[in-house]
Amino acid sequence: MSIEMVVRPHVQNFIDWARDKPEVVVLSADLTNSSEVGRWRDAYPDRFFSMGMAEQNMLGFAAGLAREGYTPYIHTFAVFIYRRAYDQLAMSVAYPNLRVRMIGFLPGILTPGGVTHQAIEDVAILRATPNMTVLETGDATEVESVLDVAQAVDGPVYVRMLRGVVPRLFPRTDPMRLDRVRVVAEGSDVALITSGIETEEGMRAVRTLARRGVGVRHLHVSTHKPFDDPEILATLAGARAGIVTAENHTIVGGLGSAVAERIAEAGLGKRLVRIGLRDTYAHGASREHLAREYGLDAIGIVRGVERLLGEPLGIDAVDLVDDAPVTPSASASAERSDSL
Repeated sequence: MSIEMVVRPHVQNFIDWARDKPEVVVLSADLTNSSEVGRWRDAYPDRFFSMGMAEQNMLGFAAGLAREGYTPYIHTFAVFIYRRAYDQLAMSVAYPNLRVRMIGFLPGILTPGGVTHQAIEDVAILRATPNMTVLETGDATEVESVLDVAQAVDGPVYVRMLRGVVPRLFPRTDPMRLDRVRVVAEGSDVALITSGIETEEGMRAVRTLARRGVGVRHLHVSTHKPFDDPEILATLAGARAGIVTAENHTIVGGLGSAVAERIAEAGLGKRLVRIGLRDTYAHGASREHLAREYGLDAIGIVRGVERLLGEPLGIDAVDLVDDAPVTPSASASAERSDSL
């Protein structure tokens, strides 16, 4: 199966989308080009604010703009939005329920920058923040359509955004919808629920598992909060052997925890295997290396299914080769590395 690789889907799409929306303004914290809004700044210089390396001030400034009727779109690395400026985020933006959109790039292991740049607990923290809507893009189609979803929310929105070269896993005609999962594959043995970059890995794992006779119902999650789509509960209840979750995040407080909450609240009594960072910080390395080391790649998902089933399936990494995405050009490969 070949997958289209799209170079910087956010860049021109955001410029085109904002053309007839004069209320939309952008704030950057000294990471303008790294957050893919350099060309946006050039297109709309009067609607762009460079705040420097002062994220706390940026959140407060965004709150003031929102009170005056503007819709600020903060663009910076995810980790700097909630770690450096959480008090301002909570008290100046979330508490008054203001229309501020926080576009966070390089979530989880997508950056080789190490602990200081890896947002591995952002979903947990912002899921726990009242009034906050939490979204995550999983492919180029969702990068292009998340703006409409965020803009329609009457309150603050946090987005885990992809940058650089991004796979297109879903048709352009099937945009992201708020609090609606995507059914990626059908099966009744195991439920696999993934988000972000883990969905691409999950798709490869599911195709390989099917060749071993394991039927997997695979859901892709793009809305972490709210988390009320009836499709989720129906999938959990219908999984014969249990559920596997996979996320580019710590297993504490993120997607795996949200699924566990739904299982417990519904009294389903289903087994759950959570794949993600296990109470650890990651170190600085490529996405591919970190995914292998921490079991966040396709073979890691296969191993999770094996744990759930209680038996080996005889699948090794080499068995997944035929399901790899199409290789992008050399220049695209350099951008896919997601360097700082």
